[in-house]
Amino acid sequence: MSNDKLRYRIAFASIRGMGVDLARQLLEVAGSEEAFFAMSEKELRQLTQGRSKVYTNYYRQQQLERADRELDFISENKIVTSYFTDPGYPRRLLEASDAPCMIYSRGECDLNSAHIVSVVGTRHATQYGVSFCDSFVRDLASALPDTVVVSGLAYGIDIAAHRACLKHGLSTVAVMARGLNSIYPALHRNDAVAIVRNGGMVLTDYLSSDELHRGNFLARNRIIAALSDCTVIVESADHGGSLVTASLAQSYNRDVMAVPGRTSDEFSRGCNRIIRTSQAMSISCADDLIEAMNWDQGRKSQNAKQLELFTELNNEEQAVVDVLKQQGDLHINTLAAVLQLPIYRLMSTLVELDCRGVILTLPGCRYCLK
Repeated sequence: MSNDKLRYRIAFASIRGMGVDLARQLLEVAGSEEAFFAMSEKELRQLTQGRSKVYTNYYRQQQLERADRELDFISENKIVTSYFTDPGYPRRLLEASDAPCMIYSRGECDLNSAHIVSVVGTRHATQYGVSFCDSFVRDLASALPDTVVVSGLAYGIDIAAHRACLKHGLSTVAVMARGLNSIYPALHRNDAVAIVRNGGMVLTDYLSSDELHRGNFLARNRIIAALSDCTVIVESADHGGSLVTASLAQSYNRDVMAVPGRTSDEFSRGCNRIIRTSQAMSISCADDLIEAMNWDQGRKSQNAKQLELFTELNNEEQAVVDVLKQQGDLHINTLAAVLQLPIYRLMSTLVELDCRGVILTLPGCRYCLK
């Protein structure tokens, strides 16, 4: 895409109050982003029958100047842009009428993955909430390794969810409430770097020149909710941003789930309330979510496929599988010693098992079950 076309898209997307629904309406009238900025104020007002300040020449020129600065930032920092008419724009996000027209990101992650879960909660996470995040993500990674976990990089439950993903090998997406020129909170900068380096993504709909306001965090929550198939509230007091995210998720026809807690715990009151009022389903583990979302069908099919593969093994191949199942990943020398097989003979067995998708070949001549 040419810088000139991207410039107009950035400027158009950065207009205050612009969402995909409004963008479609304006583009239907104007024809293109470039035409929108080329028209006179009088022409736009006549065409739209509107009196908004966004139609003034001064305001539109401001957006173009901001877009020029943003182009430099994007180029210097290798930022990836995704516009709502691009094929790669997240399909779930596009279902929300107030979705941003443009998102900016660092990292590589499939935002159209088959399974995407948002995990949010209080900034004052207890050990109960942090432990739940760890076990929940661990079990998701084991059952559905293609799952992507979305959260907001904030203190408490958000960062616990991100760190659990980094620990257990799940891709995770951190949605920012400001531009990518600075990580907020600064204490989580290393986490953001690790997310990007480990198959995750940091994204935002804000420009690098946008100031950080309190309202940004609530606006950011709409992206967290809309990007996902379901939202899980781990801990929340009676009021808080995570309950706003739950409400947004419901408005987008997404499933909402909550982790119950003791009635005496301050940061379980919000979860207990939305469970009690049937605004959220109660879950206690990853299996509860998988069953509720009917994702266990895919897991059963995968397990059946693996079982079918294992029933076709000869004695030597079965011996390799049994050892790897008991001891985890092993170096070929160790595997040969345990099986009492010469390397040349074992190698042909390992190649066959790898080709059939039973095992994985790891760096350093190590092998594990797939």
